[in-house]
Parts: sequence; structure tokens; C-alpha cells
Amino acid sequence: MKLKHKTVYFASVLALGTAVITLNSCSRYLDTEPITDQVVEESAPIKDAADAEDKMTSIYSEFGGEFWQLDQFMNGDSQTDIAYAGADNVQNFQQDEYRILATNGNVNRDWNYLYNFIFKCNLVLNNIDNVAGVSTARKAEMKAEASILRSLAYFHAVQLWGDVPLVTKAITSVNSSNFDEVYAQTFPTRKPVTEVYAMIISDLEGALASAPANSEKYRANKGAAYGLLAKVYATKPSPDWAKVKQYCDLVSGYSLLPLYDNLFDGTHEGNAESIWEANGNGGNIWAWGTFMFAGTDWKKFNTPSNDLVKTFSDEGDTQRLNASVLFSPTTVSWSDSFWPSNHFPFANKMRLTDGNQNFYILRYADILLLKAEANVQSGDLSGAATLVNQVRTRVGLSPISIASADDGINKILKERKMELAFEGHRWFDLKRTGKAIAVLSQQKDANGVVLPYAANLTQNRLLWPIPQPQMDKNANLVQNPGY
Repeated sequence: MKLKHKTVYFASVLALGTAVITLNSCSRYLDTEPITDQVVEESAPIKDAADAEDKMTSIYSEFGGEFWQLDQFMNGDSQTDIAYAGADNVQNFQQDEYRILATNGNVNRDWNYLYNFIFKCNLVLNNIDNVAGVSTARKAEMKAEASILRSLAYFHAVQLWGDVPLVTKAITSVNSSNFDEVYAQTFPTRKPVTEVYAMIISDLEGALASAPANSEKYRANKGAAYGLLAKVYATKPSPDWAKVKQYCDLVSGYSLLPLYDNLFDGTHEGNAESIWEANGNGGNIWAWGTFMFAGTDWKKFNTPSNDLVKTFSDEGDTQRLNASVLFSPTTVSWSDSFWPSNHFPFANKMRLTDGNQNFYILRYADILLLKAEANVQSGDLSGAATLVNQVRTRVGLSPISIASADDGINKILKERKMELAFEGHRWFDLKRTGKAIAVLSQQKDANGVVLPYAANLTQNRLLWPIPQPQMDKNANLVQNPGY
């Protein structure tokens, strides 16, 4: 007999065991902790066609949440030589200085955000086939979108934590016949990264047939699936560089914008270089994140580093410097050990302060440079240089040549550093290429002195700890080494 409740509750293995005993009683609720904030009717997780569209909209609305508006950029850049943590949050300082604790609130909230995102995707994937009034083609398209979105969440998770649980069911009811499945999905173990990447690839490749067209830039589209597949095959253990090149080549029909600054000026949304972007302007999100990075009302997050500004300046890259970094035109009301009050920089790519800011999930320059990396790894040094030079020509820089594989990786990383600053890529680029410790251990301050915390970065610190609150709720989780 099913329990008569709207939200599934569990707090511990003991509580779940108690639930089994009470399956024959309809008079009790499980008075414990919810596994999800989503309230779902067990009889009809998706009621009708309109509700199905609402469920899809709910997934995309997550791009207006804290993970996608703030944390993904902090995770990708503040942990690197691109930016200092900025602001005054001690949780962010732990990230910046490679001394994260398992009790770090940012780490726990990101786990929750990503798994809530995954829950919403699973809800569609598990239930859309049973909904009346939705065409067969639209059901296939919804499943393709949800699969791409789920793969994006798992790609972030596996890069942050390594082995992670694979939750593929949105639990909306408990009964005697599904108890084992409920237990496995509610108290999951961590799966090896190889299994996680295999599922991501399966999701993405399975979505290709029915994904929206490339022109649907504000949705999880076919070009986005190809681009993510290229990035996944480059990042997984034992990268498959032939697959990377194959999928990079399938990201077709895009071109670099002639003027780099147009990418971020708010008047060229859904442009020819955009593969997939979150839609703040006319979409279903309010893009509040820009206030976290720009403005003089309080000290902002992701303060541009001295090293990044020096990299731009040494290269003579004024176009990307000016598009990426804005020095305050007035003296700010604070200073720090990196920048004086009368010359304080802000990250400049998130500029619109009216809530309409779009941001890229994938754009074509990223894919060109990823293919260049695959060419280097495959021995095609001249082909790699040609691709890098496409990106450099756009901003008026002279061409480079590549002398060796290591020279190629270093030059591509430098190009990605300048091209993709403040878009949340640097931490993952350095980890993927095996350069994180060598590069980040040499971070310097404004006087050229190596930052003391740079020595904190060790192999163990390339992965985050499993959040202690998750460990407390799920005895099946095992902590990462070094925490």
C-alpha cells in the first residue's frame, strides 16, 4: 500500500528501515528530512501537457540560481591565476587559497544545487512518456533536452568531486515493490569517474537525434551536445582525441564575431559565435549575478588578478583586456593587498545591471581552441597553430607557431586564459591538461612575489571534499583523500 504523502522523506538508514515497517499503515507520515525540495504528487509527477512544459521551464529556470549565476564562475576562475576571490566571504577565501574544509558552505550548496538540477531532469526523463497530450516528437525533444541538461550538471559534478553518485530516478513515491530502488537512489554510493563519464556520454549521444536545432541557442540544442561531447572526451580519464576532433568538427555553422567586445555588450545575444547561452533578456531568469562582479557599492567577487592583467599587457592584447577587465573610474571605498583603491578592477563580461544579462554555456572560440588541443595531442602541431591563430587574428594579435607538444599545450592554455577569462573555464582547463599544480603554485602578487597560499595546492586539493552534511545524511558516501 502506498504511503499517502506528497514529499518523500528520509533522514537516515534507520528512518528508511522504519518506513518499510510502516508500509502497511496509511496513518503516518515519515517525519524526517526531505531528500528534495520539490513537492510532487505521487499519482501524477507530470499531470498533463501544460505541466510538462512547466517542468521543462523549471529546469531552465535553474540558470537564474546561485550555482549558474555566481558559483560556476567562482569555481572556474577564483581558484586560479585569473582572479582572486574578492568580496569578504570566508568560504570563498578557502576556495581561493586551496584550504577548503568539508564543512565549507559553498561546497555543500553546490552539491545541493547540482543534484536538485539533476532531480528536475530526471523527473522529465522518468515520466514524460506517460503524459497524454504531448506529441511523440515533443516527448523525444524534451528527453533530449533533459539529457543534455543532466549531462551538463554531471560534468560539473565529476570535475569538482571526482567519483560522484549517479542518481537517475526522481523518487516520488515509496512502496514495497520499489523499496530497493528508492534506497539505492536515496542513499547512493559514489561511482567511479569512468562510470560517470560513460553515463554523460550516453546521455549526450542519445540526445543527438531529437535535440533542438542549432538555431535554438537558448535551449539545450544539437550543437551544444556536440560541443559538450568534445569537452567530455577531452576531460575523461584516457582522453579520446580522435573523438574530440570528430565532435569539434560537428560543431558547425558557427563563426567568430568580428569584434570581441560584441560578445558581451548585451546587444549581440544569440550571435553567430554562441552555441548555447542562458537567456536573461526575455527569458525566464533574472540575471542578478552581474551585481556580484561589477560595481562600487561593495567589494566584488572574482577580482581580476595582477597576473591576468599582466598577461594581457605583455601580449599587447588590449581588445580582450578592455572587454574582460574594467578599472573603476572612481576611487572605491576599499583596498586590498592586490590593488589600490584608486585603481581597482572588476570582471567586465557580466555588464548589464538590469537583470537581462545573458551568459555563455558554450561558444565557438572555446571549441576551436579545444580542437587545437586535440591536434597537439595527436601530433598535428601546424593544424593546432592555425586554429589558435584564428582566435588571435580576431583581436589583432600576431600569429604563433608551435614547436612541440608541451609548447603547444602551454600556448593554447595561455590563449584560453585570455580568450575565456571570467567565463568559468580556467580551473578545469588546468586540471584537464595536468598543468594545475605547476601553474598555480607560481601565482604572484602585484610585486612579483609568489603568493604564500599557492603552496597549499596539492594533488588531493584538485578535487573538492564531499560535503560533510552529505556525509552525515548518507553513510554510504566516502570522503576524498586529504580531507
